[in-house]
Amino acid sequence: MSKRREIPVYKKIIETHFHLDMLKKLSHDEVLELSKKHNIEKMITIATSRDNLDVVMDLANKYPQIFCTQGVHPHDAKDYDQMLDSVIRSHLKDAKNKKIVAVGEIGLDYYYKYSTREEQIKAFEAQLQLALDFQLPVIVHSRDAEADTMDILKNFSKHKNSLVIHSFTSSIELAEFAIKNNFYLGFNGIITFKNAQNVRDALNITPIERVLIETDAPFLTPEPYRGTENAPHFLPFIAEKIAELKNIPLDNTLDTLYQNSEKFFFS
Repeated sequence: MSKRREIPVYKKIIETHFHLDMLKKLSHDEVLELSKKHNIEKMITIATSRDNLDVVMDLANKYPQIFCTQGVHPHDAKDYDQMLDSVIRSHLKDAKNKKIVAVGEIGLDYYYKYSTREEQIKAFEAQLQLALDFQLPVIVHSRDAEADTMDILKNFSKHKNSLVIHSFTSSIELAEFAIKNNFYLGFNGIITFKNAQNVRDALNITPIERVLIETDAPFLTPEPYRGTENAPHFLPFIAEKIAELKNIPLDNTLDTLYQNSEKFFFS
């Protein structure tokens, strides 16, 4: 394990992707307190299944600095039916829930086959339609499914919706496809891992204006705290690594990452 150092405090950062309801070692109030201490201004907690659609909305409505999404992860695509589609639609058009800022996380995952390929594609396409109908940004999960991901998304760029492939770990080919189509790529603590040169290579070819910063907490804790539960207050380490790899001054990197997040989710 790397020698640990104190978590730095920098300019304000927006946490674009984490799972507040999945953290086990920190209470919600502790997460918010640590985030405030480290200038994490806003945080987006992500929906993944039928079971947590209401949970993330309740968290967003409870805490001013928390926002949320609505969507079903490819692992749970088998549960996506007309009734669930109607539930999400009702949430998206509910005037009380303006704190819903995106559809996600949705997509394809052929590494774990918890849902069939056909079920995943059907759910993915249905939820992209939700984003179009409600003019919301999209958060995409793609693992071992690059050809189908690109095939489904190839016509999406003609719409005005913003789209990010979050926790990017895929090939340069998918990164180039995303950049060509004016999509964003989300990077997290993986860029600090010794065995993740492929992810750093993808970051290197991505214009800084197309980068979003995230933790995906409680997973993927960055060095030098790898091995502990992740949380948004570790974002400064990720920002440092992005600045280093892009050879851009840290202050400028933080400014751009913040502007990217604001434009993507809140403009």
